[in-house]
Amino acid sequence: MGYFTDCGLLVLLSFLRLFYRLPDAGFLIAFLCTVILVCSTYALGKKCIRIVLGAGMGLLALVIPEMFFFYPCLFYLFFCEKMPLLALGAWALLVCRTMGSWENGLFFAAAGSLGLLFAFFMERNTRKCSSLEEELKRTRDDSRERDLLLSQKNKALLEKQDYEIYNATLKERNRIAREIHDNVGHVLSRSILMLGAARTMNKEAGLAALLENLEDSLNFAMNSIRSSVHDLHDEAVNLREAEEGLVRDFTFCQAELTYDMTQEIPREVKYCFISITKEAFANIMKHSNATRVQLILREHPALYQMCVEDNGTGVVYDPGNAGIGILNMKDRVKALGGTLQISTRKGFRIFITIPK
Repeated sequence: MGYFTDCGLLVLLSFLRLFYRLPDAGFLIAFLCTVILVCSTYALGKKCIRIVLGAGMGLLALVIPEMFFFYPCLFYLFFCEKMPLLALGAWALLVCRTMGSWENGLFFAAAGSLGLLFAFFMERNTRKCSSLEEELKRTRDDSRERDLLLSQKNKALLEKQDYEIYNATLKERNRIAREIHDNVGHVLSRSILMLGAARTMNKEAGLAALLENLEDSLNFAMNSIRSSVHDLHDEAVNLREAEEGLVRDFTFCQAELTYDMTQEIPREVKYCFISITKEAFANIMKHSNATRVQLILREHPALYQMCVEDNGTGVVYDPGNAGIGILNMKDRVKALGGTLQISTRKGFRIFITIPK
């Protein structure tokens, strides 16, 4: 039970004394003072003010004896503030006043003692319930936090697993391309050379057309294999690993990579970004006195974004007199329908966007 529930029950307990004493103006004033005390002590934050209000109510009983009827609420307040000695002092004052000057004083003293016990047990029960509720909230919050952490870890593991599968797929494509090139490609090349020698040495007119058709077939097969090998090799390029390798090998100054792209990236975009990164790093080493370089690659719903920026000073960019490296960058980006912007404010910055 909460604070107001306990105080309400203690007020009802105080009303039971009306069976032996009729209400009057003093009783009404005592009741209103008790309501004010209960509400104000709940609303006020400072302990000392609550204690002063409680002590004031207790002393008011010396002027308005009906205040003794509502002493259980005062007991409860002192127990809530962990000051049982004040509660016992108020109980002693109640017993002395009722036993000494009131008719049916023994009854009122016993009722006050019962109110003291009720206030003590109700406050202790409420405190235990509040403690259990707080513990339950902490446990629930800890459980939610652990669930969130587990979800994040599971998500990270799944992403890592997907990346490892993707990386393994690219490596397998590279292996297959090498196997085709080294084995099948060499066999076809040797066969074409041998067929050429056979055509040269052939004396029979009837075999000439057959050998020519066979050579055309072998050349067609060779061209198909070359195309397949190049496609496999191009698709097997891992943009993230390539960019990380470029950043790792860049020793001119500190370089940082921010990579936020999916795995399915067109090979034209991959080679464009890799080539521009190489050219940008080369320009930094030649023309910049930078101490830090930031490389950012991000994928958005409608476009791919790349940004290379450094903190170098003294670099002047003239769009009408750009070098071969900058022109190559612009041509690569333009071929993919993208835009390239260069800024020299607070360092040299290349900003590229390529639509999907």
